[in-house]
Amino acid sequence: MALLELFGGELEKIRLQKLLFLFSQDQASPDYEFIPYKYGCYSYSANADLTTMSSKGFLSETSSSFIKLDANSYLKSVKPDDKLKLHKIKRLYEDMDSDALMKHTYKNYPYWAINSIKASSILTQNEFDNVIMQKVHSSKTILFTIGYEGISLEGYLNKLITNGINLLVDVRNNPLSMKFGFSKSQLKRYVESLGISYLHIPEVGIISEQRQELNTQADYDALFKKYRKENLPNTKNSQEQILALLKQHQRVALTCFEANICQCHRKHLAEAIVNLPNFNYELKHI
Repeated sequence: MALLELFGGELEKIRLQKLLFLFSQDQASPDYEFIPYKYGCYSYSANADLTTMSSKGFLSETSSSFIKLDANSYLKSVKPDDKLKLHKIKRLYEDMDSDALMKHTYKNYPYWAINSIKASSILTQNEFDNVIMQKVHSSKTILFTIGYEGISLEGYLNKLITNGINLLVDVRNNPLSMKFGFSKSQLKRYVESLGISYLHIPEVGIISEQRQELNTQADYDALFKKYRKENLPNTKNSQEQILALLKQHQRVALTCFEANICQCHRKHLAEAIVNLPNFNYELKHI
């Protein structure tokens, strides 16, 4: 809101995302993280906040812009250090339109241009080659596992991108989350927007009733002992399906919630797949 206020109360959506990105790069602990999208750096979380503020009457949203409606001055209430950074952003970039900001961010932050549909047309060949170099070009077949606890949606998606994931397999029994972006329909939409396929295999998950009162590592160990004894022997077909998908897609990630691999069933599922006949690949927890 302070950024919009500083730029006269209205900004094109692409320009707002680029200015917010540049502001975030100057923060020690950024308020928002970004992913490489079709017009470069983009924050799904920031867009969700802007859309929510529009629905509550603080902003007006058009097809191309956000307009500040709230008469309050948010610039007065931001931290002094952030206020200085906001004024620096205005001083450096107020004369740049959306295309100029795209080119500037692509040149100086090439990773965030790897999925851009405009990079090849607005950059020199050398600049575009630098963007291409940021992409993962590994064909090595690896089974990954990843949890989303403690990281933002954008941080999670960047892990998938930088590890070259081609298929995300959701192994939660109940793929709902109070955390933005991680319920099944949202997660599917966001990963597929980046060219990563999504598949949910609920039968290899653990039902929520069994996940109560997990207070110590011993509690988790007892749960996983039961999982190895009762679930894994009965889901061999699903495990073989994942192995077949790994051979097809080469870089597949199993995903669940917990950050600590020792407190998540995906570790034991992955190890069961590793022990299947014809598994001759690497297992990597990220």
